[in-house]
Amino acid sequence: MQTPSRRQLLAVGAILLCCLPLLASPLTAQSGGQGSTQNPCAGTMVNPANGTTVIAVQGYSWLENGGKEPAKLVGVGPKGEVKWVHHTAEHGMIWGYDVDPMENGNLFVTGTANGKTVVYEFNPRTQEHVWEESLPIHDTHDIDLINNGTQLLVANMRASNPETGKADDSIFVYDLEKDEIVWRWYFRSEYPKSVGGNYSKDWTHVNDVDKIGDGRYLASPRNFDQAIVVNRSTNDVEMQLGSDDEHDILDMQHNPDYLESEDGNPTFLVADSENERIVEYEKQGDDWKLTWELGKKDDLRWPRDADRLSNGNTLIGDSKNQRVLEVTPTGDVVWEFYAPWLVYDVARIPNERAESPTIADQNATGSYGINGDAAKYDAETMKRCHSYLQSIDGWADGQQPETESGSSDSGIQDDDERNNGSLGGPKNDESISGGMSLPGFDFVVGVVGLLLAVAFFVRRR
Repeated sequence: MQTPSRRQLLAVGAILLCCLPLLASPLTAQSGGQGSTQNPCAGTMVNPANGTTVIAVQGYSWLENGGKEPAKLVGVGPKGEVKWVHHTAEHGMIWGYDVDPMENGNLFVTGTANGKTVVYEFNPRTQEHVWEESLPIHDTHDIDLINNGTQLLVANMRASNPETGKADDSIFVYDLEKDEIVWRWYFRSEYPKSVGGNYSKDWTHVNDVDKIGDGRYLASPRNFDQAIVVNRSTNDVEMQLGSDDEHDILDMQHNPDYLESEDGNPTFLVADSENERIVEYEKQGDDWKLTWELGKKDDLRWPRDADRLSNGNTLIGDSKNQRVLEVTPTGDVVWEFYAPWLVYDVARIPNERAESPTIADQNATGSYGINGDAAKYDAETMKRCHSYLQSIDGWADGQQPETESGSSDSGIQDDDERNNGSLGGPKNDESISGGMSLPGFDFVVGVVGLLLAVAFFVRRR
């Protein structure tokens, strides 16, 4: 066999050096890039997210005649890397619903288990429950912790009373210290039983409630096709967007958020589920004006959450496409992640809704389609993604922050309860590939180095 010449060895080394990006790119495990062999859940990644994205997976699949699947919370890093998975089903929660960031960096979680509703505070850093509470109400989708953590604000649906023949669907406040309901507002006090759904079964399907001011609660009676604000002091509905069966405005909506324009105009950002779009309405005088519509035909499938981020983009839970999107005001996808089965709620920590501009304030009013996303739905990809997420329990390999020294390389202080919600994510100005070690890269460099050393040795001979 002929011994390679020095020139041939140098040529091979040069070719390998030129091809390093191509050799390394298929091996970016959990890097968030498309084509990752170990993380099949990452979609489009144009920019890193400005924090950790938490996804509440309800737990139901339509594949192969459907069926119950485990509910979970998934923590996703800025570049699409899976940081941790919290299997709520292992803690007795059968269906997963709302998740809210707390000021201390923890998460407040709502779900149902065996005919009751469960809420708890979850610490993602320790992967432990801080405390929990069970309420004897059925299938509640949203409970918020209010008034400095002393009370629960509850959206109580499917509360038909067979003894009285009345629907007891309501919004109520439960005091944790007093262990009692201290205020309650029944939908039947304002609405006749002819509106909405089945009065004796699932009348309002009120799926969300938020405190938007002192004694002012924004609620979403889904079956009424409207978002309303109830005043606790007067028990009046002081704002109402939409009306029963006026589907051009809202149709079976989920999770409305309250924003306020620079002019002080109340603004609702709503996942308009059955219309398969995200909408924003601004109240101008006595009238509501549609200022933003996102989603053309087949862009979204039954979206159920939309949060405006502080950078002006919108974070969307696209339920039946089993994914989460971050989208610019003009519809460009900059971040995408898949999470089977049936995304319900999504949040970005630290709480990115604290300072959120309206579309009107961004001079981006109009109707837009979604551009730049990956394939919206593929059964085989979803199966691989589901298996991958199920294989992680707690922190993913290599993702847990260091604790022995009191701080980690990511800047997380162990004694900092707020933790800034970063969970080890990169700074906002990093590119998608910046600051990440590419698996396989060191190996290739080593090979090239060896070849060059051999070439040098041959030349010396």
